[in-house]
Amino acid sequence: MYALLKYGFLNSKGVTDVLCEACDQLGWAKPTKIQIEAIPLALQGRDIIGLAETGSGKTGAFALPILNALLETPQRLFALVLTPTRELAFQISEQFEALGSSIGVQCAVIVGGIDSMSQSLALAKKPHIVIATPGRLIDHLENTKGFNLRALKYLVMDEADRILNMDFETEVQKLQRAALKNPVKCAVSSKYQTVEKLQQYYLFIPSKFKDTYLVYILNELAGNSFMIFCSTCNNTQRTALLLRNLGFTAIPLHGQMSQSKRLGSLNKFKAKARSILLATDVASRGLDIPHVDVVVNFDIPTHSKDYIHRVGRTARAGRSGKAITFVTQYDVELFQRIEHLIGKKLPVFPTQDEEVMMLTERVNEAQRFARMELREHGEKKKRKREDAGDDDDAEGAMGVRNKVAGGKMKKRKGR
Repeated sequence: MYALLKYGFLNSKGVTDVLCEACDQLGWAKPTKIQIEAIPLALQGRDIIGLAETGSGKTGAFALPILNALLETPQRLFALVLTPTRELAFQISEQFEALGSSIGVQCAVIVGGIDSMSQSLALAKKPHIVIATPGRLIDHLENTKGFNLRALKYLVMDEADRILNMDFETEVQKLQRAALKNPVKCAVSSKYQTVEKLQQYYLFIPSKFKDTYLVYILNELAGNSFMIFCSTCNNTQRTALLLRNLGFTAIPLHGQMSQSKRLGSLNKFKAKARSILLATDVASRGLDIPHVDVVVNFDIPTHSKDYIHRVGRTARAGRSGKAITFVTQYDVELFQRIEHLIGKKLPVFPTQDEEVMMLTERVNEAQRFARMELREHGEKKKRKREDAGDDDDAEGAMGVRNKVAGGKMKKRKGR
């Protein structure tokens, strides 16, 4: 009954009691702005283009109407959700299964990096909801016998701008022409707005001291949970090894890791078994990890819009958070574009340069060990990426991670 009181708005618009109770069980305090705007329209059968800031409950805004309609007219292959990344697909599936746990909702995640045959078998069972990345979905539509979307009632494109920027624009346009009819726009924030409780800073530093300043910030803000964004898979891996050699509980997430290892890294970070997640932009879109306290743009994003998505991994759902962007002598123009996009000048993050420089010797030694590990294990990792026994690639740094010690940089337990 308490759930119905909190979600009386949704209940009055036609969302069933069982789904309101599911919201309560998930700890959702009340409907968010995008849910209030979009759900009534979706329940009326209207097509919607939704625009809201990160961490604003967009998944619930489309999942609740879909599940409500599924309860009214049960059928298989009822809805398709397209996402740009594999990790986001699994997260959306988890939300659908959590909201629909009491009504027996069956989902299938169809993404790259996983055996196609097992996915074909899952599709043959005709799940209610399919969550897919565009490339693997097209592959199954063309090659999996008996699989089609002719009975589809709902099509969702999550992070639609990124999907359309990928190489699947032609295929997606075909799906849109077949499915969308006079969509209604629901906007509860400006397109490139960051949330009020996000504290944003920058650091202007010589490029050769980026590693040292990163270690300084991790020490100064010790006890927080970090997401650190790098521009390349190699730099993500290198920096993860560097930090592990200094005793930090760091773990990587990038596109050159196998899918099982990517999910493993994400799950360890979500479970707070690791306090630092180093990632490429594969993790910048949509992932909901409530406990991220600080986002560090170690490498400044090339595209200004990616800044919005990166810093949106913290200060979610009304919480506060920090974002710190490293700016080198080569990044000034990119940083100015970001400030222009968000419409504000960022303050400098306060540092004590003398304390930073005191870390240089130990950081240099950790850099040497990290480069050594990359050379020694690089080719081996490429050949055996799918069969490697390590829990994650960064934790393969055997024998060197405890060699660099002293000062504040001692091994810390995961939060």
